[in-house]
Amino acid sequence: MSEPAAANSNPPNGDIDLSAAGGIYRLTLNRPQRLNAFTRNMLSAMSDALADIAADREARVLVITGAGRAFSAGQDLTDKGAVEDGRACRNTVERYYNPVIRQINSLDLPVIAAVNGIAAGAGVSLALACDIVVAVESAAFDLAFARIGLIPDAGGTHHLQRLLGPARAKAMSMLGEKIAAAEAVQLGLIYRAVPDADFAAEIGALAQRLASGPTKALALMKQAFHAGDHNSLEQQLALEAELQSQAADTEDFAEGLAAFLGKRAPRFKGL
Repeated sequence: MSEPAAANSNPPNGDIDLSAAGGIYRLTLNRPQRLNAFTRNMLSAMSDALADIAADREARVLVITGAGRAFSAGQDLTDKGAVEDGRACRNTVERYYNPVIRQINSLDLPVIAAVNGIAAGAGVSLALACDIVVAVESAAFDLAFARIGLIPDAGGTHHLQRLLGPARAKAMSMLGEKIAAAEAVQLGLIYRAVPDADFAAEIGALAQRLASGPTKALALMKQAFHAGDHNSLEQQLALEAELQSQAADTEDFAEGLAAFLGKRAPRFKGL
């Protein structure tokens, strides 16, 4: 695979930063003065960036992280017109949050949430929508919705229940609990917590490892796991057979098999 040219593009409002090199995209939430709290403009910029990534055939991995000391504090309650009443909240969720969550879910590449600090409210929902969540040990996941009289949104009820189980997800959400990164690993909420000093290197190595992998197989794997949320066993068995046939028709499978038989490391080309 030829390496794409490095890219650097910022929306006019600067609410996010998007860069790419070697097939690895990095989307940084860039409102550190507000702990990267979401506004509708910020979510629109994210949606546009995700559309650009989806259209780039050289894209192999996406890392989503935050600038400064937070991943995201959730919805910016000072974003006038976003959350004043039921009509405004519904509009914000349906027009701004839900498209971003759907885009992350449907991207044909691994998405890493690099949780560099506190994730609260919709910041938790965004992180859990990603395929792999790695946090600094000093981070925490704050299920703050109940404390302002709201429910988890942006896929929060779906992912929390799937990852924690219904009893724990309901209790923690209703109580508005804050979960430290180490506890989040123990509960199965996230993949790994790493020392703050090692965080950048760990994320870089993880992104590079995925970018060097059989990205078509990874995309099919992602599709299969998502379908497993609602499929019966029979439906999932049939889907696995179909997706496995697609994976086996790729050059990467031929390379992986040849490398295994030749007792060498594979050199995957990706999509």
